Amino acid sequence: MGICLSGEAKGDRLRGSSRRNSEMARESSSGPERTTSGCSMVNKHIDVLRETPAYSDVEIFAYEEMKLATKNFRPDLILGEGGFGVVYKGFIDENIRPGFKTMQVAIKELNREGFQGDREWLAEVNSLGQLSHPNLVKLIGYCCEDEYRILVYEYMASGSLEKHLFRRVGSSLSWARRIKIALDAARGLAFLHGAETPIIYRDFKTSNILLDADFNAKLSDFGLAKEGPMGDQTHVSTRVMGTYGYAAPEYVMTGHLTARSDVYGFGVVLLEMLIGRRVMDKTRPSREYNLVEWARPLLNHNKKLLKILDPRLEGQYSNKAAMKVANLTYQCLSQNPKGRPLMSQVVEMLEGFQSKEDTLPSEVRGGQILYQHTSDSTQ
Repeated sequence: MGICLSGEAKGDRLRGSSRRNSEMARESSSGPERTTSGCSMVNKHIDVLRETPAYSDVEIFAYEEMKLATKNFRPDLILGEGGFGVVYKGFIDENIRPGFKTMQVAIKELNREGFQGDREWLAEVNSLGQLSHPNLVKLIGYCCEDEYRILVYEYMASGSLEKHLFRRVGSSLSWARRIKIALDAARGLAFLHGAETPIIYRDFKTSNILLDADFNAKLSDFGLAKEGPMGDQTHVSTRVMGTYGYAAPEYVMTGHLTARSDVYGFGVVLLEMLIGRRVMDKTRPSREYNLVEWARPLLNHNKKLLKILDPRLEGQYSNKAAMKVANLTYQCLSQNPKGRPLMSQVVEMLEGFQSKEDTLPSEVRGGQILYQHTSDSTQ
């Protein structure tokens, strides 16, 4: 079985989901090579997908329109980049597309030499083209022209959770805001798992959780999304893909994928938000290099837990609240998949945490700290 684990560098409705559509996405390519003939093949698949009412809102853009929207892919408009390619901040108005509502967008151009190919690109078009939920990034449109593969998303003004947890200096996300972000992300995953044809996200991590101007969280990057088990199936077998540290241990070992594989990834992110550290950090002492291995055994010990919580959160939570979130994190990170809760149960628990007054220390009850300014740099 092939393994491809990348390192970490840096109103609900289901839009006509069908097993046939996802099969087409899986069969579209076996590698990253992109050619004109490959584009024709992809467009044939998309033509079939567009027969469903779901795709009526998904725009098809020309490459020249993408150049105009990004001012010829100007470097100062880059929002982020990775193995998949580069994401640019773009602007589309009537001068670019007559009759189009003026809006800022995020434009992801796939790297022609990168590890993602037509298969992953089409999987994302397929998933986001059919799914609509407040906690999933909206796909505005796409461009498949010659060798170019581009996706156009709604613009998320506050960037990624990863940026705010680990790269922003001088301020940090408050306890209340972290719980809200965790709840938003959990709702997104629960929606995917509860769809008529369940979808396993497979790449849940802080850099794939994006925040809008009001810090509402949405899941992005569906290139690795895959249909989950149906009927009597206990799992689906697949090549191991994802990001090292976030992938569930049983999935890495066997390639067996279930919805609870996503729950493990959610637990890793929840742990990162609690402790304020990256899941893998070689700058730490060797015993603390792997956050899950080091911190999980401490989550059920009150005194030890309070010593390892993110110091930037001091004074923003009650001990009882910290223990509740830590216990949920502990369950999500169970080595036994059956010991992990369903994402629908995670949502219920987080909703309970958010609504109870005793989750806040007495000095901030009745009001919430949304952003805590500090003089320290992030860890």
